Parts: sequence; C-alpha cells; structure tokens
Amino acid sequence: MNSDILLLLLGIAVMTSCKSIRKVASTDYSGSVAATQKMGGKKRQFINGIEVTLGTVTTTKQKTTTAGSTGVKKMAKPVSASKTDVEKANWLQIKYAVLVDIPAENLNNIPLLELIDQWWGTRYCIGGSSSNCIDCSGFTQVVMREIFELTLPRTAQEQYNLMQRIEIEDLREGDLVFFNTSGRGISHVGVYLQNNKFVHASTSQGVTITDLGDKYWSPKFRGGGRKRD
Repeated sequence: MNSDILLLLLGIAVMTSCKSIRKVASTDYSGSVAATQKMGGKKRQFINGIEVTLGTVTTTKQKTTTAGSTGVKKMAKPVSASKTDVEKANWLQIKYAVLVDIPAENLNNIPLLELIDQWWGTRYCIGGSSSNCIDCSGFTQVVMREIFELTLPRTAQEQYNLMQRIEIEDLREGDLVFFNTSGRGISHVGVYLQNNKFVHASTSQGVTITDLGDKYWSPKFRGGGRKRD
C-alpha cells in the first residue's frame, strides 16, 4: 500500500515538471530580439545639437556653425575715406612715383598730385593763364596759390626777386626753381617736387615734369627760391 502511494506521488511530480518546461520552451522572445537590433543602429538627436548612437561608446561633441555663432563677434568697419577717394590717391601716387622716380608712399601731397594731373599736358602760350594754354609763371602762380597759399607776382623775374635764394641741395617740395633760357635774366620758373624733379609749363611739352639734371635745363639753372620769412 505504501509503495502504491509513493508511485502515485512521483507520477504527479513528473507531470507537473514537464508542463513547466513546455511553457518556458513555448515563450516567444523574437520581439525582444528584434527591438534590441533595431535600437542598436539608430541615431537619436538631442538638444543643443549633441548626437549619439545607441549601443556604441562615443564622446559627445556640440555641433558648431560659422553663421550665427554666438561666440563670434563681428568687427566694426573703421570709418575711412571713400573707396573711390583712396583708389584715386593710390593711382596718382603710383603714376607720379614713376615720373619722380621715388617710392609711391613718399608722394603724400595728394592735392598737389591732383592739381598736376589736372593741368598735365596743358599747352604753353606766352601770357596764358587758363586751361586752354598757360605759361611758366602763370602755372607757378596757380600751384603756389592753390596748394601752398602763396600769392606770387606775374613774371618769372618778379617771382625770383621775391624769393630767398636756396641752393640746389637744400631744395624741398614747394620751392621754386629758376632758369635763364633767353640770356636776359630769369625767363623760366617751375615748382620743385622731390628727387631733383620739378613741374613746369614747358614750351615744347606743356605742363610736364623734368629733371634738373636734364642736358637742356641743367646749364640754364640759376637757383632755387623760397618765400622770405
């Protein structure tokens, strides 16, 4: 009797264990696996532009842009002369630096360059004082009045008489240079620039720039002049 009871209890225990095993075996985990694989390769976007990839080890880095960045300050543009004015000044400096044979930055009297350029090539005529034609002393009157605020008498000889004598090695921009081209005293005058060059109204070329060492002008040179103190 006791052995029959023991066998019955053992059978009940075996049947219960088999049902549990079948339940566990029949459970479907495919959804969990699929979800894990899907999440493993997906990128997620977070605030402030921080981007990470799930399932990987990364260091976060904030994205930056050049446009509209809050950490970059725009520099204010300096107040300066207009672009046209600057370009014109630079052009005149370069143009006349070639004629005077000095660095362009050394020609910094822009009003003088502008006046020379305005009158450049104007033909010569005795007694002339206009843009149609002008003579040497008429031209020096214009330059000294407009640029150096000095009023001069009309003729080259009168201008020479007004000035303090200056040796050639002491000449500076704005001094007058005098010549005897006719054998009758001072008959020609120009305005000294730099580097032995002077601007004047020449009988053959009109308003032009010439070197004091020129073979025609050098022997006729009679000295420089500067306004008396």
